[in-house]
Amino acid sequence: MKIEKPRVNEDYEYRPFQDILLEEDPELSNCNVRDAEFESDMLDRARLSNMIIRNSRFTETDFQGIDLLDVRFENCDFSNANLSKASIHRVEFVNCKLLGADLTESSIGNVSFEECNISMAMFGESKLEKVQFTECKMNSADFFSLKHKQLVFDRCQLTAVNFQDTKMKGLDISTSSFEELTVTIDFLSGCKVSGEQAIYFAKLLGLQVTDL
Repeated sequence: MKIEKPRVNEDYEYRPFQDILLEEDPELSNCNVRDAEFESDMLDRARLSNMIIRNSRFTETDFQGIDLLDVRFENCDFSNANLSKASIHRVEFVNCKLLGADLTESSIGNVSFEECNISMAMFGESKLEKVQFTECKMNSADFFSLKHKQLVFDRCQLTAVNFQDTKMKGLDISTSSFEELTVTIDFLSGCKVSGEQAIYFAKLLGLQVTDL
């Protein structure tokens, strides 16, 4: 799967993230941000584009309806942030924390998450297309009633992830690990799994597996 990378430039000028509050419409673009501290704030329907954001904290911030286009986040913390109803396209999250973040009812496309902690994050009723999670901790994340196309979980930790009411056809979880998953049995068809995972799902179906 080929994911379009963010169209960003290392030569952007540096600006403080708080400059977004100076705009009539909350928007920042064509700049670099680092070491921002924007916690427990509210920024409704903000727009960030053509940016690189590093080493910044946005914990418990309300970003509902945010529009992210061509942005790379490195070492950023979005724990318990509200990113619901977001539009996130051509974005990279590298070594970021989204612990308990709310991304429900969002549109997410051409996005990669690499070595991120996404445990307990919520993606319910979102649309994901060309999205890859690589070496991410995702325990107890929620993918309820997800619509997806070209969605990959590569070497992730998926214990207690909720895929209820999500069709698993086209999903590849074969390189990832989990102790248990919540799935809708009728929607398992077409999911790519390892042999060990196949035994787990066979037991969910009520099969008695021998020769173990």
